[in-house]
Amino acid sequence: MTNSRRTFAIISHPDAGKTTLTEKLLLQGGAIHLAGQVKARGAARRARSDWMKIEQQRGISVTSSVMTFERADADGNVITFNLLDTPGHEDFSEDTYRTLTAVDSAIMVIDAAKGIEPQTRKLFEVCRLRSVPIITFINKVDREGRACFDLLDEVADMLALDVCPMSWPVGMGGLFQGIMDLESGRVSRPEGNSKEFLGKVDEDADLPEEVAEEIELAKIGYPEFDLEAYRGGDLTPVYFGSALKNFGVIELIEAISAYAPPPRPQPADGGEVTPDRKDVTGFIFKVQANMDPQHRDRIAFMRLVSGTFNRGMKLTPSGLGKPIAVHSPILFFAQDRELADTAEPGDIIGIPNHGTLRVGDTLSEKNDVRFTGLPNFAPEILRRVALRDPTKTKQLRKALDDLSEEGVIQVFYPEIGAQWIVGVVGQLQLEVLISRLEAEYKVEAMLEASPFDTARWITGDAKALRDFADFNKMNLAKDRDGDPVFMAKSAWDVSYQQERNPDLTFSGTKER
Repeated sequence: MTNSRRTFAIISHPDAGKTTLTEKLLLQGGAIHLAGQVKARGAARRARSDWMKIEQQRGISVTSSVMTFERADADGNVITFNLLDTPGHEDFSEDTYRTLTAVDSAIMVIDAAKGIEPQTRKLFEVCRLRSVPIITFINKVDREGRACFDLLDEVADMLALDVCPMSWPVGMGGLFQGIMDLESGRVSRPEGNSKEFLGKVDEDADLPEEVAEEIELAKIGYPEFDLEAYRGGDLTPVYFGSALKNFGVIELIEAISAYAPPPRPQPADGGEVTPDRKDVTGFIFKVQANMDPQHRDRIAFMRLVSGTFNRGMKLTPSGLGKPIAVHSPILFFAQDRELADTAEPGDIIGIPNHGTLRVGDTLSEKNDVRFTGLPNFAPEILRRVALRDPTKTKQLRKALDDLSEEGVIQVFYPEIGAQWIVGVVGQLQLEVLISRLEAEYKVEAMLEASPFDTARWITGDAKALRDFADFNKMNLAKDRDGDPVFMAKSAWDVSYQQERNPDLTFSGTKER
């Protein structure tokens, strides 16, 4: 059963067409019947995978979403696709990193006109940190853009990987005529997305001479596709297309079905856990509150690693220590939900709960495994939170705890001083925080400058920790787990304290 799953993420910088591609993949897979266009007007403007108010207002994705669809492969076997749409903005790279822990491969979407942008590089680095195999989809080839060879060279330079073009635009911009499959010689034309076999390009009179030469150069100048090299993270196959015009999307689905790896082993204490292990294991990589604001729901997203899950099964969360019955597991089909009676390794299920499950929790039948590799990262921006209405302190505490659990922010409670501090990677996260505080929790708050520049988690000998705390109370806080955090005014401050306290570790990451 595990070979019938393809669990993958879509990543890109903003405006590359990631959300549009996501919706066309869902459309081709039958999960939705009408793809919402981000640039449309009125109600149609709401993309199906962007459910949050601020996403619908701005036309961008700021949180990861999960969608499932099925499609038959070339041999008629039904493949279940678990698609995770990630935030495109670099300010949400931590959420993207956690999402990548739950997938077996990724599609990187690149705008043919813009090429590689600085934030694209950051997303690629995140992907490489997770050793996730990448398929590259160069989008918007129906518009005027950069030369194909320049784009391929940029991808190779950024990834430090071999690139292998699997298809090629036959004319671009105003001359756009279609996409050629380099292996078979078929051309998919924009009109009706039909396919025509052209044979060898040097014998085909329908192709302009310069186009035929370019295709020959692409076939000769780049390595042939190697499945093991791709799955090992040493090569990226490259496809060209236009998500908006639903062009090249079917070829991309076929590539995911044929080449993307089935569920892979996951790292854990004591060694990897393989999909063929008989008992059920999985881990929580995301928690989302208020997906349905009318019901104040809270969904924990679990990646199933091994075993066959059945609805009603009792699993033990590592953070709780006692088993819970999972009565209402959810599968996501765009904005629709269905109860999941069963799930196999690679599947993503949503578990409704009221704070029982947290990001990083392992769920298992035997409670004898702990999955690893879901860290928090030290924030790059720190701000104090000030309430406009001081009577809303309790609501603010609840909101900050919820949003920090989701990964929208990190929250720190100073040992001295009443104002709580939030930490984020980028400015846009602060805008999302203020928007969601007001929309979902009815809390109006302001953000003020913080005297601190960064934060580090402190670990070490208990006596050394007490001695350090006695002399540094003004710079100490606790995170939402109650773990000690050193609030530093500069990077130099961190280095200075580390040098003075060799028995302590000042860490920029913390395993969740």
